[in-house]
Amino acid sequence: MHAFLRDAHWLNARRARAYAMMLALAFLAMLTVNYLAIYKDGTDFQAFWSAARILADQGPAAAFDLDLQRAVQKQAGFDAMIAYVNPPPFLFFVFWLALLPFGAAWIAWTAVTFAIWFGAMHREYRGDLTWPLLAFPAAFLAAAHAQNGFVTGALLAGAVLALRRSPWLAGVLLGMLVIKPHLALLAPFWLLARGDWKAIAGGVLGAGGMILASLAVFGPAAWLAYPEVFEVSRQLMAQGQSVFWLRMTTPYAALRYYATPEAAMVVQAAITLAMLALTMIFARRTRDSLASGALMLAATAVASPYLFSYDLPFLAVPVFWLIADGRARGWRPWEKLLVAGLYLAPLATRAAALPLEINLMPIPALAMVALIWNRGSIEGARVPGEWRPASEGRLAQPA
Repeated sequence: MHAFLRDAHWLNARRARAYAMMLALAFLAMLTVNYLAIYKDGTDFQAFWSAARILADQGPAAAFDLDLQRAVQKQAGFDAMIAYVNPPPFLFFVFWLALLPFGAAWIAWTAVTFAIWFGAMHREYRGDLTWPLLAFPAAFLAAAHAQNGFVTGALLAGAVLALRRSPWLAGVLLGMLVIKPHLALLAPFWLLARGDWKAIAGGVLGAGGMILASLAVFGPAAWLAYPEVFEVSRQLMAQGQSVFWLRMTTPYAALRYYATPEAAMVVQAAITLAMLALTMIFARRTRDSLASGALMLAATAVASPYLFSYDLPFLAVPVFWLIADGRARGWRPWEKLLVAGLYLAPLATRAAALPLEINLMPIPALAMVALIWNRGSIEGARVPGEWRPASEGRLAQPA
């Protein structure tokens, strides 16, 4: 039994694909149930759809009017209001939702944004990893909430995967994260440590372009109205021991449920600085942009104080980098089983958070960072009997 778990030879490509197919079917069934219950339970997507409707009917500045948001959502059949709190550039991503009734818009948003995220990932990880990618549990969480995790995940993952081919494009994609800048917390330091000046310039271009475009299209009034929604975030962050913190995935949230805001932030700040240092050291130590980018994204999951489970599709890059590297250069004892656990961790920790009253996601995120760091020191020789080396980032078939 010890060897069965330590080496996990049974967890081969064929079985992984079969397990992923079963997961994908289960997720599809759960999404259907979730969709049928949206008018009863509410959904985060209310915010995007109502903002799009208000934008179309009354203009960009009105999209940040909380009373209008409440009225539009109530008219659509929702008792509780979910506030739209994203900055004006995000209106570029949601404006088209006004063309559809709520139910159709929910389906279209989920399908389109999933396709964008999957396309960004599938360019690198295909073949017998297609089904595991389709069934990635963090993607299910993003789909279930119909939130913006696929959009931000596509920008983060796309940037890391594009850096080898087009530093300018990678930078532009990261710059576009002005729609949710705390997700790009470590990215500038990663690029700085690597000396990727073209990507840094692309980041300035992407961020500046998004802001200037929003000023040109939506006008300064939208930016002046945007602070109106800050009060919603302030009230949420001022809560005491609330399930709000259990729905988040960060060290700050894990501690905030039990500790004072000051104590939680001190610990979070220390972890953030540690992750920043590890990201820069690893980026300097290895010239492999995909390896250092994978570590940067894994570190982001614990460095940012404000992340929800639906924000985690970007973790597909570190998880699938670990899978590809293990297949190319061989697995150390216990690694294969550990990576399988990391693959499932976003959903498992989210499911456990409310009943156990503890947010455990920082633990697998830190394990992901440690595993990528350790694999960065493996010599090029592969372990006999494991996987043939991959070339040019493409996955090999099992030996």
